[in-house]
Amino acid sequence: MIILAVISIAGITVTQIYWVRRAFDIRENQFYRDVNTALNTVARSLHAINKTPLPATNPVEQISSNYFIVHVNGPVESSVLEFLLVNEFKNRNVTAGFEYGIYDCAEKCMVGGNYISPGNIRSVGQFPETPKLGTDGYYFAVQFPYLEANLISQMGIWGFSSAVTLVVIFFFGYTLFVILKQRRLSEIQKDFINNMTHEFKTPISTIAISAKVLREPNITQTPDRLLNYATIIENENQRLRQQVERVLQVAELDREDIGLKKENLDVHALIEDVVRSRSVGLDGEIQQDLSASTFHVSADRLHLSNVFYNLLDNAIKYCQVRPHVHIQTSNPDPHHLEVAVIDNGIGMKPSEQNRIFDKFYRVPTGNVHNVKGFGLGLSYVKEIITRHRGRIRVESAPGQGSTFHVILPLAPSK
Repeated sequence: MIILAVISIAGITVTQIYWVRRAFDIRENQFYRDVNTALNTVARSLHAINKTPLPATNPVEQISSNYFIVHVNGPVESSVLEFLLVNEFKNRNVTAGFEYGIYDCAEKCMVGGNYISPGNIRSVGQFPETPKLGTDGYYFAVQFPYLEANLISQMGIWGFSSAVTLVVIFFFGYTLFVILKQRRLSEIQKDFINNMTHEFKTPISTIAISAKVLREPNITQTPDRLLNYATIIENENQRLRQQVERVLQVAELDREDIGLKKENLDVHALIEDVVRSRSVGLDGEIQQDLSASTFHVSADRLHLSNVFYNLLDNAIKYCQVRPHVHIQTSNPDPHHLEVAVIDNGIGMKPSEQNRIFDKFYRVPTGNVHNVKGFGLGLSYVKEIITRHRGRIRVESAPGQGSTFHVILPLAPSK
């Protein structure tokens, strides 16, 4: 359907361009005929005024598309020529503005001349008697400086049809953009549902197996085994709860007002709490360099904690070696706090960096199969940072890790 539609629109466009060009050429040729006829009439009138014989050849010569010269056998009075030109062009419906000049053979220069626009037409009373013929070689020139614009303005219905065609092409392009965008979103949502099904299926299966074991009559006789399966159920339940919380967090962002409960927060203390929580059971290292001199912001404690937790979680998950994460804080200016999260992960291509903050998008991990998630974490991070009047950017290269820069406005001093 898209290919056929593109071919149809292209055909309409080519046809429209062809007929507009043809109509323009016809109008241009008609203009040249009218101008040549009018200038011939003016030349005959001047010969009659000067009482000189008409030349055997056409006195009108077209130098360029908008420049004409007319040979006359004698001097020309400027006011007489202007009067003749204005009337003849008016009779021939030539509405383009023009300028004229008269070449005086005796003086070897242009004499007289004026610019006449449709709204600047002047009339002349009684014709003054022109001097008798002295020498050959006199001519006057007429130029139409805005000829093309004038011809286009006379296209009428062709201009309207061209405008309609452009509107059709614009709406077709917009419709095509929407269709492709919806298709991409449909594919992304399909992947999200598949990921969510897989993420939920694993802990549910584990809980079901553990519950089946706990129903065995002799399980109470082995307390260690009972405790082990009870712990498995608790951990898997916690895992399920975290996944549901992530989905709910992003769903909550679709509302206009998510009810941010802002308070004056010590970001250094908040980062230390998040690092302490994420370091439990971590086979890696999280290094802190909290050197910002001013580090209090007005923010929602829960959401800002989730932001830093998500950034740390991604830094650890997208790593093929032992994770090493470095968190730095600084003050780029007196009014902002910057938090940089630097990792030694797999990195990203520039094309991926432009999409990582989109909902449901997940960076391809190649041979890393243990990366779980729905592609919601960074979209949530960006939305929360934006709602705190901050900004986030990423620097990364494949195989060289990533650095996320979070910049937040400082809390006003008391």
